[in-house]
Amino acid sequence: MPVEQRVVGSGVKIGAGKIGGAKIGKPAPEPAPEPAKAKGGKGLVVALVVVVLLVAAAATWWFVLRPQDGAAAPVEEKAPEKGEVVAVEPVSLNLAGGHYLRLGFSLQLTADAHEAPDPAVAIDHAIALFSGRTVAEVSDPDTREELRDELAQRLSEVYEGEVMGVYLTNYVTQ
Repeated sequence: MPVEQRVVGSGVKIGAGKIGGAKIGKPAPEPAPEPAKAKGGKGLVVALVVVVLLVAAAATWWFVLRPQDGAAAPVEEKAPEKGEVVAVEPVSLNLAGGHYLRLGFSLQLTADAHEAPDPAVAIDHAIALFSGRTVAEVSDPDTREELRDELAQRLSEVYEGEVMGVYLTNYVTQ
């Protein structure tokens, strides 16, 4: 029995549509265009960077900035207890316009002050604060209070918290 071979094709017969090497009939289909590259490569990178930054910010807050359990309630500082009062000898200070101020004061120490502070430092700060002011300025009750409070603040810093107040004991202008 003879074997028959068949060629299955696209329905175009071999040699059909060609005359002298030139194609006749249907033109050959153009090759399919290459698919365009996906746009979004930059968008993907930006999205990744944003996610990494958000994770880093959240980690920083969690480990560094978040309030701890014990730090939630602010610690209240107790006011220092009053100790002894140390008198400082009165001193005469030069004011503006040839006038004088006779200034005497006492230092209110805290209870935990170890020993009486050297009054020379307190007098030096008082001279620096009151000297050169006008009589009208040092005679005004409001200004006098402000100057006393300023002196107390300075002395508290200088004496490292051992002085908690200043009392004016002699205050005469001329």
